[in-house]
Amino acid sequence: MTYNAKIGPSILSSDLSCLGSECVRMMESGADYLHLDVMDGHFVPNLTFGHPMVECLRKSVGQDPFFDMHMMVSRPEQWVKPMAAAGANQYTFHIESTTNPGNLIKEIRESGMKVGLAIKPGTTVEELAPWANQIDMALVMTVEPGFGGQKFMEDMMPKVSWLRSQFPSLDIEVDGGVGPDTVHKCAEAGANMIVSGSAVIGSDDPRSVIALLRTVVAEAIQKRSLDR
Repeated sequence: MTYNAKIGPSILSSDLSCLGSECVRMMESGADYLHLDVMDGHFVPNLTFGHPMVECLRKSVGQDPFFDMHMMVSRPEQWVKPMAAAGANQYTFHIESTTNPGNLIKEIRESGMKVGLAIKPGTTVEELAPWANQIDMALVMTVEPGFGGQKFMEDMMPKVSWLRSQFPSLDIEVDGGVGPDTVHKCAEAGANMIVSGSAVIGSDDPRSVIALLRTVVAEAIQKRSLDR
């Protein structure tokens, strides 16, 4: 088992008028990476930001923070090179948004980024499975993508459990409604990368929330390794 606990605040939950300083605040609070939600108004009904903002953010915060781009877009192929040039570290696309995942995975790799592959709640985990050995991370959405502040879908946990049983060293991320009240279920199922928006960023003490989330996940990983 080569995976470990990582907590990534979802910066869309922050004050967008001072995004640079919000990113710095999250990293100083102990975040392992930053989760950036790109929405195009087509694949999901909401509209957020694109590569020009990512480029500005990278200049503002320096090379250290790991940018995990969650690409909720209809044509993910279109944005691979611009995002790589802007300073993105990982390009996570939705399997529902492309007819040729294999080619897209290859393009992302060739552009120097890590590859994430995401599935919506209505998509079976079996659709992701054929690509699992070619990607760095699988993202199981625990809400319908497009808006923050939704209720966590516990019925997505069997997908996480199945992925962990089939691909023991894969990074598995969960995103949507995850915070101190729901992280235990994610950790027990086998998720090791936790995206958390309002629970972390809206907290008076984000450092302690990040530490709590990480502790829960790390303990579940340790327990899993002892149980094997």
